[in-house]
Amino acid sequence: MIDHLPTLYVHTAGAGPEVVLAHGWGMHSGVWENVAETLIDDYRVTVVDLPGHGYSRGFGAGLTLPVLAETVAAAVPAPAVWVGWSLGGLVAQQAALTMPERVNRLALVNSTACFTQRPDWPHAVALPVLRRFAEELRQNHRAVLKRFIALEVHGSDHASDQYRQLKALLFQHGEPDPAALGDGLAILESADLRAELPRIQVPTLLLMGQRDQLTPAAAGAAMLERLPNARLHIFPGAGHAPFFSHLPAFIAELRAFLDA
Repeated sequence: MIDHLPTLYVHTAGAGPEVVLAHGWGMHSGVWENVAETLIDDYRVTVVDLPGHGYSRGFGAGLTLPVLAETVAAAVPAPAVWVGWSLGGLVAQQAALTMPERVNRLALVNSTACFTQRPDWPHAVALPVLRRFAEELRQNHRAVLKRFIALEVHGSDHASDQYRQLKALLFQHGEPDPAALGDGLAILESADLRAELPRIQVPTLLLMGQRDQLTPAAAGAAMLERLPNARLHIFPGAGHAPFFSHLPAFIAELRAFLDA
C-alpha cells in the first residue's frame, strides 16, 4: 500500500458515466484538453497529472508501475472507463489487473503491455534508445523531452504542426520532476504485462497509429490475440498521438466504444 504520498492533481468536469484520462511520459493532463471538451456534455471526465508530472509534484524518486496505478486509482472516481495514452495506458492496464473493480472499460491509446524490444517481441523501442534517453535525461531533461515529442509525431500527417502543439504544451503545468521522468523510463524499460493480458476481462479498445515509431501498430495486433474482449483500430497516417493528428476520427472511435 502507498502511504504519506502527496496529493495528485486531478480535474473533473461534466456529468454522466465516469471517464478517466491518463497521459503519457513527460507530459501532463493538458494533452487531453480537446478530447475532454468533446466528452463533457455526455460524460463525467477526470484528467490526472501522473506522479511527478505537471502539477503532481513532490513524489520523489522510486516510483514503480504498481505505485503509479494505486496512486492514480486512489485519486479518481470508480468504477470508470480508463483511457490511457502510452505510459498512461500501461498504468491503466496495471489498474485493470490489480484493481478490476475500479476499471469497467479500458481504452489504450498507442500503448502496449511491453514497451521495450525483446527476442519474442519486436513491436517496441530498442533498448539502447531508451537507455540513451535515460543517460541524457540526467544532463538536460528539457532537451530530452523535446526530442521525445519529435519521435511521437515522426511520420505522422502534419507532423510539424503537431510538434509545435506538443512543444507549447510541454511545460504548461510546470517542470516535470527529473526523478519521476527517470522512474518512468525505468518502468517503460522493465515492465512486461503480456503474460497477464488474458486476465483483463473488461472490454478493451486498442487505438494505434499506423506510423507510430514508439508503439508500432503491430503491437496492437499482437495484444489483440492475448486480450479476451478487445477490438483494434489503426489510424492511417497517424504517429504516436492520434488525438492530435486525427481528432475527429479519434473521438468517433472513442465515443462508439464508450456508448457501446
